[in-house]
Amino acid sequence: MLGPTPSLPVMSSFFPTVPFAVIFHRPLLRLLFFILLFGAFFAFFLPPTYVPLFSPHAPHKHKHQRPMHPYPHTFAPPHTGPHRHRIKVQRPVTRPDYDDHWNGDVWDRRAGAVRDAFLRAYNSYVTYAAPHDELLPLIKAPTNTFNGWALSYIESLDTLWLMGLYEEFDGALAVIANTTFSLPPGRYARFFETVIRYLGGLLSAYALSRDPILLSRADDLGTALLPAFNTTSGIPAFSVNTVNGRIAQGWNGHNALWSEILSCQLEYKYLAYLTGRTPYYTAVENVMEIMYAANLSSLGDLFPWMWSTDTGLPSNSKVSVGAYADSAYEYMLKQWLLSGRTDTKARDLYLRSANAILDRLTYITPTRNLLYVTDAKVDSNGSFTPSHIFEHLTCFLPGVLALGVAALPEVPRTHLWAARGLAQTCWTLYADSPTGLSPDEVIMSLDSAPGNGSEWDGLWATHLAQWEQNGAHGDPPGLRLAEPVLDAALREYKAAKPGYLLRPETVESFFLLWRTTGDVVWRERGWAIFEALLNETSVEDSGFASIRDVYRIGGPKIDEMPSWFLAETLKYLFLLFTDDELVPLDQWVFNTEAHPLPVIHWSEWEMERYGMLHAGDQSRVVQEP
Repeated sequence: MLGPTPSLPVMSSFFPTVPFAVIFHRPLLRLLFFILLFGAFFAFFLPPTYVPLFSPHAPHKHKHQRPMHPYPHTFAPPHTGPHRHRIKVQRPVTRPDYDDHWNGDVWDRRAGAVRDAFLRAYNSYVTYAAPHDELLPLIKAPTNTFNGWALSYIESLDTLWLMGLYEEFDGALAVIANTTFSLPPGRYARFFETVIRYLGGLLSAYALSRDPILLSRADDLGTALLPAFNTTSGIPAFSVNTVNGRIAQGWNGHNALWSEILSCQLEYKYLAYLTGRTPYYTAVENVMEIMYAANLSSLGDLFPWMWSTDTGLPSNSKVSVGAYADSAYEYMLKQWLLSGRTDTKARDLYLRSANAILDRLTYITPTRNLLYVTDAKVDSNGSFTPSHIFEHLTCFLPGVLALGVAALPEVPRTHLWAARGLAQTCWTLYADSPTGLSPDEVIMSLDSAPGNGSEWDGLWATHLAQWEQNGAHGDPPGLRLAEPVLDAALREYKAAKPGYLLRPETVESFFLLWRTTGDVVWRERGWAIFEALLNETSVEDSGFASIRDVYRIGGPKIDEMPSWFLAETLKYLFLLFTDDELVPLDQWVFNTEAHPLPVIHWSEWEMERYGMLHAGDQSRVVQEP
């Protein structure tokens, strides 16, 4: 009688328990053994290789897979399938034939100098202030300006990555991984600042590094901030508690600043794209629908800077391109760019608004021909009363206009003229001061005009029309370069706020003008600003500090080093000087805090899911070739 048939080893058994005799006498097990041995050899003895960044939906890459280059190579364009058509935005980046004085090594060294300055500022923050929000550089102590969630760490992430500082990046990541974004009852996070700084910083760092921790934290924060939209109109409240979801109003009650309610579009739409969470998209798109439906005919197609969170309607008749409105105008164009040119409603709104700004709010001074944009009150008859205040914050506008000209060939030529003229005025505010730095706010003077300004119509549109009627000879009004003037009586403006707050807007516009026009003068001016910054804002054995008066060499400093100095000012200077195309403008869009996000290419089913398509409308779908 035959004994029981021996059972074969099952696949789920632990491999070492299988006798070697059985392995070598059974072909399938022998093959499996050698495959595992071969795989183990490669896993343990071969180094990991860098994998380029692809679609936001691609598998996550290990955080130590770094580009083998001091500065990372150009990042591959995000896409969700075969090759997508690229948006032609910037001039082709080539290394020009430099002469002996302006050779390529000069700009490489200058980019390195900015990198060194960033490291000094960042290391000072890490040493004296981390994991709090910001550094007080004069007393070498921390401060929590926005929620106490390690703001400068998060704002620095993408700058660290772009500069190739990967060890510092991983050090910051270890802190961020344990951040909960929680607040005790009775404390609230400012919605606008938290979105552009924290959420934008996390999303940008994720897009560059592909580290899943960053997307997880961004998703957590996006969800925690979402109750801010729980107002009667859907316009976000001033602040929200990230634990219980309660909202609180700011200094203006149940009203919101226009710049704050609209500067969440890029961040939340990209987060919706990454996560597939519909509420992220619908919450911010509802705000855009309110803007599309607004009747602005009495305001000359300009948006007022105060809106009711109860009614969703304007609550004043003041228009501006400064602090209360700046990034809202910026995000109109950038929404269209981020959407891969599918959001045509945002594009059309940008064109209408930009034309209105140049027609209604742009002026020139009588003698030096300084071009500037100001704010105004609009009365019931539609008459504008300008303040002639020009803010450093408004120096973002030349860059946005230049970006619009490059992306939209159909825009009027006045947009490029305005970009150049406004950027020259921003530069003049730096060049006129003995420190080489710009005041934060000036009031343009008309005293040098006939009748002490009472007979002067400084509206740029009026002077352009006269110039064209006279044959359009020479440069258009507002584009003549003004020579630096140190005599305050001859400047044609008075400093209302003489301090320099380490702000980025001027060098941001210089970077965009350099990338879109190729004119090296913007790099040269950027370097002059950087040298002045080193001379006047450096703090011994610490970082950098704002200064109180740009007209006093070596004057008193302000004990602050805002996170935007790490996130924006030094990043834009570094990108201005490096010849490497680190952030191609046809593939990435900077949010208002200089955090680059990749262009989105929505699939048709995603556009249908988020309500981007109307019945029978296929024109906005990006077709595969």
